[in-house]
Amino acid sequence: MDSNQRRKSGINLPAGMSETSLRLNTGTGSPSPLIRALSSPSPRIMSPRTISNLTSSPSSKSAGACSDRFIPCRSSSRLHTFGLLDKPSPVKEGGGANNEAYTRLLRCELFGPDFGFSSPAGGTKGSGSYSSPASSPSKNMLRFKTDSSGQNSPYSGSILGQDNGSSSESATPPKPPRKVPKTPHKVLDAPSLQDDFYLNLVDWSSQNVLAVGLGSCVYLWTATTSKVTKLCDLGPNDGVCSVQWTREGSYISVGTSLGKVQVWDGTQCKKVRTMGGHQTRTGVLAWSSRILSSGSRDRNILQHDLRVPSDYISKLVGHKSEVCGLKWSHDDRELASGGNDNQLLVWNQHSTQPLLKLTEHTAAVKAIAWSPHQSNLLVSGGGTADRCIRFWNTANGSQLNHVDTGSQVCNLAWSKNVNELVSTHGYSQNQIMVWKYPTLAKVATLTGHSMRVLYLAMSPDGQTIVTGAGDETLRFWNVFPSVKSQAPVRDSGLWSLGRTQIR
Repeated sequence: MDSNQRRKSGINLPAGMSETSLRLNTGTGSPSPLIRALSSPSPRIMSPRTISNLTSSPSSKSAGACSDRFIPCRSSSRLHTFGLLDKPSPVKEGGGANNEAYTRLLRCELFGPDFGFSSPAGGTKGSGSYSSPASSPSKNMLRFKTDSSGQNSPYSGSILGQDNGSSSESATPPKPPRKVPKTPHKVLDAPSLQDDFYLNLVDWSSQNVLAVGLGSCVYLWTATTSKVTKLCDLGPNDGVCSVQWTREGSYISVGTSLGKVQVWDGTQCKKVRTMGGHQTRTGVLAWSSRILSSGSRDRNILQHDLRVPSDYISKLVGHKSEVCGLKWSHDDRELASGGNDNQLLVWNQHSTQPLLKLTEHTAAVKAIAWSPHQSNLLVSGGGTADRCIRFWNTANGSQLNHVDTGSQVCNLAWSKNVNELVSTHGYSQNQIMVWKYPTLAKVATLTGHSMRVLYLAMSPDGQTIVTGAGDETLRFWNVFPSVKSQAPVRDSGLWSLGRTQIR
């Protein structure tokens, strides 16, 4: 067909195609969109979308339903079953394993280890022939689906809007252990401080005065002013074996090498009374509200009452060797005693026979302390052959717990501010340890003494401890927080840094 014939027909056909080769079956109805398009007076170029609809859709039954756009009927759609399909992420050559590992790690960090790792082996419903492998690195985290459990609260604690088992895993992590300064904030020289496990030569009063027995003398060190006062001198034929303040802090008792017990007025520096009864040295003393108990190498415990003229009002016999530990309970009902016979005895305030005999220790029991936080809770420590701290319920005599410290236990003291305790040790590490109760977790381990730490006392505010050793030094450590604040203890003391002498 030449160009004139093409122009007459109004149809632009490619070269080599005749008009007779174009066959359209329109039926008996109105002309199809193609006929209308071809017979229009002004030919136009059809859009690809129009051609797409014409080639894929059958002819309409009516002219009014014909259009060049496909508009779906939303009422017949099942949108509640619609879901995002798992499509593989584009992976660079050689990087599949790295991308997969990264995706899994990212999902685990965002949603927890149990979120979205299982997938069906086959294809997703409605996805045709696509099949999602179980190990696919990319899993959909959100899906459009009907929520059968109702609308979630916008204030839900879970990252997914639901409280499930994994919510506890994202809870606030436990607080780190309290920091304790590792060095003493003050050091005092204490010449002639004896290296004797069975003596008790250091005590801190409730009026903030430290008493130290050095040789035959007792010295008082006022913490607020650092003033040193010589309380007494027993002379060349006697020596100080123990010191102990009353709970009010105004009177102090002194045990001597000759078996005497002296009571002094700490404020006036005057001797009030001297009491006898022991045959040899008095190495340990303990005050209740009214009674002063003394333990001796003669294996006896004497009960002294300053209101009566006699030297003692009762004698407690039960130990088979030197008595080196004595502590009254906070309610004055029970007295605990430890001896070189490896026994821990508990006495009633009115009895002359022990109520409990605790024999689990395998070495001398000097370290004894009653808990200020729980009634009937007693802690004791054993010597070099034992090395254990043991916790007891004195109501029934049962052992609650124990821990092997690895070295000789010389002293124990509970904190009155927090439920913790401090222990001092001898052979072989000479360390100071702070423990949490009841977990027995170590809060701190302090070192600095070159010999075993035989003496321990606590400040009246419960924050500072003082330790003494055969290296003839007294070291002050900030180990416990205050009662009102549980903030970490600052590494700055009440007194200026430096090293001074106590006499």
